[in-house]
Amino acid sequence: MIKAILHGCNGKMGQAVRSACAEDDGIEIVAGVDVYDGISNPYPVFQKISDCTIAADVVIDFSNAGAADALLAYCREKKTPVVLCTTGLSESQLADVQQTAEQTAVLRSANMSLGINTLTDLLRKAVRVFAPAGFDIEIVEKHHNQKLDAPSGTALALADAMNEELEEGYAYQYDRSKERRKREKQEIGIASVRGGNIVGEHEVIFAGTDEVITFKHTAYSKAVFAKGAVEAAKFLAGKEAGMYDMQDVIRAK
Repeated sequence: MIKAILHGCNGKMGQAVRSACAEDDGIEIVAGVDVYDGISNPYPVFQKISDCTIAADVVIDFSNAGAADALLAYCREKKTPVVLCTTGLSESQLADVQQTAEQTAVLRSANMSLGINTLTDLLRKAVRVFAPAGFDIEIVEKHHNQKLDAPSGTALALADAMNEELEEGYAYQYDRSKERRKREKQEIGIASVRGGNIVGEHEVIFAGTDEVITFKHTAYSKAVFAKGAVEAAKFLAGKEAGMYDMQDVIRAK
């Protein structure tokens, strides 16, 4: 049984991870960390990671960028692998992530969904066929009306994966209203929709002459991200120091 510390245990994603672990016989949460103590948990909760006195095989992090420095320092000191799900890290914090990966295993991904990461792998293969054949590439992403950033980090990750296969030869076009011109062949259009309580939807369109191929992923709840994080934690426990991502988890299945 893999033992995990849940960093950010009382947030919405933390509680989703708690539920996912409760349904998985291969992992258990032995401690939580959160400054908010208004939720009852079946494990001890510490306000700071440095206060945690319970050993674990892995840390699952769904907190915030402000807590990342202490978390990374803890993982370096304890040599504890960490699934880093917090977004919005600064450049200095990203450098700290790399330093931490020299001491222990670190898994970081723009999206923890197994579906999105499988889709990324499929897109890498598809773009090698469709782009040389002259297909235009467009991405449409949809999220709830409380999301602050646009386009989503996942949309950019999908674009980056395809562009990497195209030897970084494509430019990203976010807004077609600023200038009147025809679409360039070597560009990836990225459009954002914000409304209601849409958890997350990403659609990648390959539009050719007389045919269109569409790849689409829809998340109906936060549970898909929690499930992916739990799978990542089970994969990462016991791994050697280094940087990992969700593609490594998928390849191991």
